[in-house]
Amino acid sequence: MEYKRKLERRKKVVIKEKVQSFGNFISSMIIPNIGAFIAWGFITAIFTPTGWFPNEKITLLVEPLTQYLLPLLVGITGGKVTGGPRGGVVAAISTIGVIASTSIPMVLGAMVMGPLSGYIIKKFDKIIKDKVPAGFEMLVNNFSLAIIGMILAIVGLFVIGPSMTIIVGVMNIGVSFIVKNGLLPLLAVFIEPIKVLFLNNAINHGIIDIIALDQVNEVGESILYLLEANPGPGLGVILAYWVYSKGAMKESAPSAAIIQFLGGIHEIYFPYILINPILIIAPIVGSMASIMVFLTFNSGLVATASPGSIFSIIMLSSKDDIIGNLLGVLVGGIVSFIVSSLFFKRERVKINEKDNKNEDIKEVNIDVNLENIKKIVFACDVGMGSSAMGATKFRNKIKELNLNIDVDNSAIEKIPDDADIVITHEGLLSSVKDKLNKHQFIFIENFLDDKKLDGLYEKICDQFKRESKDIEIEDFNHKEKNPILDENNIILGLESESKEEAIARAGELLFEKGYVNCEYIDSMIERENRISTYIGMGIAIPHGTENGKNEVKESGVVILQYPNGINFQGQIAYLIIAVAAKGNDHLEILSNIASSLGNIELLESLKTTADSQEILRAFNI
Repeated sequence: MEYKRKLERRKKVVIKEKVQSFGNFISSMIIPNIGAFIAWGFITAIFTPTGWFPNEKITLLVEPLTQYLLPLLVGITGGKVTGGPRGGVVAAISTIGVIASTSIPMVLGAMVMGPLSGYIIKKFDKIIKDKVPAGFEMLVNNFSLAIIGMILAIVGLFVIGPSMTIIVGVMNIGVSFIVKNGLLPLLAVFIEPIKVLFLNNAINHGIIDIIALDQVNEVGESILYLLEANPGPGLGVILAYWVYSKGAMKESAPSAAIIQFLGGIHEIYFPYILINPILIIAPIVGSMASIMVFLTFNSGLVATASPGSIFSIIMLSSKDDIIGNLLGVLVGGIVSFIVSSLFFKRERVKINEKDNKNEDIKEVNIDVNLENIKKIVFACDVGMGSSAMGATKFRNKIKELNLNIDVDNSAIEKIPDDADIVITHEGLLSSVKDKLNKHQFIFIENFLDDKKLDGLYEKICDQFKRESKDIEIEDFNHKEKNPILDENNIILGLESESKEEAIARAGELLFEKGYVNCEYIDSMIERENRISTYIGMGIAIPHGTENGKNEVKESGVVILQYPNGINFQGQIAYLIIAVAAKGNDHLEILSNIASSLGNIELLESLKTTADSQEILRAFNI
């Protein structure tokens, strides 16, 4: 049964990883060209007959922008993503085919033709590599671009273009049905939860933009642009934290609210929901309320609002829609705040207590080697928004130290090879599994205000304080090397869970502390499957297999306390002591633990103690 649950969890992780990867791919074609979309939006909002300053001559720019420029830019970018510069050239030729096939904007067709063109030319270049006679390289390169581009343009004209026209038509029929039947607010039930999984860009640019662009081409605006980009619901959640929470969450809320509402960086409020998932109901209800207002006023935007800032909403609203749009955003924020407040009051959520508990754990995770650190990279799904804000804030923070450390931001898929430390959101762990042993990672909950970032700063100060005589820095007393067991390696008062989950949790803590590579976790589970590591007296000592020793970086111990116990094949374990040892270090570690088990009274106390120092004194490792 446990195996099936574990397998099901892995399947869900794989699916989430694939969806995120696809979303990032879609976003990579649209986001670099957002400026062009906004430029088209400005011209539409300001100079068209319904705009602020109608101008018939300038309005002539609208059709070429939507019909040719936007699809071409998307197609060329898609071609470069899959096939480099040559892929971009072929994509430009082939995209003309889908553009010529219909009178509607062919951004969707460009999103197909662009990557397809790049992929085909890349495969062709791979096939003919080292087979072209010397002196004929330019001839082959130019003619291959021309011929492949011509063929793909014809395919786009007769196959891809008409197919995409049908798909867009079906999408529009679906949207019309939803709007006419008053079902549009229900889309919030799907959009908001997907957003907080960091798929906001995939939704906005991969789905909404495509349908909305065609609507704008027909009626001059689209309400769909307001569905994902609305900053009101997220603002309501943040303000509720500011009013009702305490500690770090309360302190971070004002700056997060400014960045989210004015800067349009919606990723800022995702961690506020992820740490208390029930609050997802608040932005859902808030978004539904906003959509009802938008429908009442028959309002919308003339182009995609990216980022989803209140300024973007204002600037991309026609003069007839400005009041309805602002009122919708305001109502969404108020409703989201009220719903969030009800949850805080009803459940008496004490975020400060949760924060304090988590903060103790977070201190564990700042276990990185700072020797010869030259580059720190903040990474998010597309390398913009939250990661850019986080990188900027941290860069400014360490600027005073006058260190030769570059702080940059990047997309998850494009983390530079020379990155020494990568900082990313813990929700994106599945997207970086293949990079875990290549870079040092720090997983955080909030790009702007996270205890792990404070811990990293302190360690940098400690590491480099001797190199700068002009800067006096407090001695934080960090050890040069991780101790085998310290207070930060101990987590108390955990809720009961399955044996496999507990072992995985312990393994992840060993990994986060820098004692092992992530593969050691699988080794621990494999060892447990062979024979139980429960040793009696309410204690289990999970560890890796013999082969798993190769994944150990340095000896370490972590301890998890479960006051209500965990079932180890019929035996109840209250203390999970996970061990990672280099060479024969484990013999000394196990000996020290064993010598501490003679005092039954003490051992019983350790099972429920709230004092981690008591455990430290008992085991004295």
